[in-house]
Amino acid sequence: MWWKYLAGTLLAAVSVAVFILPPPQAQIGEASRIFFFHVPAALIGFVGFVFSAVYGARYLQRRDPAFDRKAAVAAEIGLTFTIIATFTGAIFSRVTWGMFWNWDPRQTSILAVLLIYGAYFALRQAVPFRDTRARLSAVYLLLAGVLVPLLFFVLPRLYPSLHPNNSLVSGGGEFAMTLPVGLTFGASLLSFLLLYFWLHQLADRAGRITEKLES
Repeated sequence: MWWKYLAGTLLAAVSVAVFILPPPQAQIGEASRIFFFHVPAALIGFVGFVFSAVYGARYLQRRDPAFDRKAAVAAEIGLTFTIIATFTGAIFSRVTWGMFWNWDPRQTSILAVLLIYGAYFALRQAVPFRDTRARLSAVYLLLAGVLVPLLFFVLPRLYPSLHPNNSLVSGGGEFAMTLPVGLTFGASLLSFLLLYFWLHQLADRAGRITEKLES
């Protein structure tokens, strides 16, 4: 239970610290503060998709419906965080580049991720039989789990982009953040990660109750 209070405390502290502790980026100005929400949201979205693939693999191995439920919950939370990253990224794009959407490689790749996992939930709605739905969903998540790292980290870096590339690590492989920025970013990332596990626990419990009521 303690980590839930820690998550809430960190989220509140980060929401204040981003406007006090790190200085605004020289070229971008105050809009650079959205970095402390945009990047953690994107990374936690990726974490959710990884967990969904892991749970999908566990379902195919054990045929336990609990793993299908956990996989769906992980994908749902991952999709939610990715939507948050998309909207915060669009705000950043509007302030820095003059438009909300310009088909930058990173924007295009994140749109592909949204479509992939939107299709996953469409698949779950389209298949009425529980066992068949769980099996197809698990296979789909494994295939999506192969594509997602490419779309998040590889393909956007193969093409010219307006998106900053050295926010976390410099071109020489060194940590690129000053101490105030690094501390604020680390606290934000940790709070988002704790929030992910909290949401997963709540959603999984709600799904388990719903299944009992339906049966």
